[in-house]
Amino acid sequence: MEKTTLNIPKGIGKEALTSYIHTATLCTVDLEGYEHFYGEIMKMNMDAVELTQEEKSAQRAFWNIPADVDYDLYHCYRPAVPSLIQLRILHLKTPTPQIHKSYSSYELGSFSLGFPTSDAKKMDKRMQKYGVKAMAPMQLGDIVRANGDVGQYLETIYQGPDYLHCVGIERVNYPQLAPCDPSDGFGGPGYSAFVAKDSDAEVAFYTNVLEHYILFDAVWEAAEDGALGVNTGTPFRFCGIYAPEAQQNHYLLLDFKDGNMIDTGVQSCVPNQGLGMYSFHTSDINKVIQNAKSNGIKVVSDIQEVSDYILGDGKACLLETPNGFYVEIFQQN
Repeated sequence: MEKTTLNIPKGIGKEALTSYIHTATLCTVDLEGYEHFYGEIMKMNMDAVELTQEEKSAQRAFWNIPADVDYDLYHCYRPAVPSLIQLRILHLKTPTPQIHKSYSSYELGSFSLGFPTSDAKKMDKRMQKYGVKAMAPMQLGDIVRANGDVGQYLETIYQGPDYLHCVGIERVNYPQLAPCDPSDGFGGPGYSAFVAKDSDAEVAFYTNVLEHYILFDAVWEAAEDGALGVNTGTPFRFCGIYAPEAQQNHYLLLDFKDGNMIDTGVQSCVPNQGLGMYSFHTSDINKVIQNAKSNGIKVVSDIQEVSDYILGDGKACLLETPNGFYVEIFQQN
């Protein structure tokens, strides 16, 4: 396994403990579906990563994957914008449980990858051309800034593989939520969202353990015929969490307050099918572990030396958030 030649920024702000979301790991039995959606439709590159049995055994042990679950590894990325979230895809040769059973936004766990674009209408035409279903027609909404200025956004939530929501969003006359390819306006993955049963505990993980900050945190009401597809007027917590100095690759949290959230019974973690892990770079992995232990966070794998195709060579540990999601912390040598 050789390190990728793509120059991927670490994303650690000045004097920050951890980066923005650097890599998202997805597990699937449907490699062709992923190649079609992320590769052909979303215009990302997908490279096969050769692994020795020794390397794979080390990964299994570190990521808590049973020894009888075999897989091939792929790296999916947008080469013109290397700072975006990298996708690490485990193509399972052995089927595992599916994190999600449907596209219902009420289902707990990993919810979406966001694909900011500078031309949402053009993106929507492409999605329609390829027959990608949307949760609802494109919505036009207002952005109210702290100084009172009002802008607009265009947003559509599409149905991605393994019941993952893929959000196409354009901010009109405002900087996009993440950088886009200047050649065609395509962007993303530029953020990710999660539906939490215990949102307070999940927020505390990102703020107290990773030392990220809350940019916004409010209770909204679901719009009639909105893309979330939940009951009209349903109050839900909507919280945006960013790494220090970061303006992309952030984390969004949703918590629906009408009592209708659904537990599928399958943990949002690798190697279950779907989005099961984020990876963050750190400037001090020992401090992260100290934060985790002092906040009662489960350490799945303690600090050890690793060699990773996307992240590089260094030390890593694996944590489990209060809502069962896996978080990989990596400090490069």
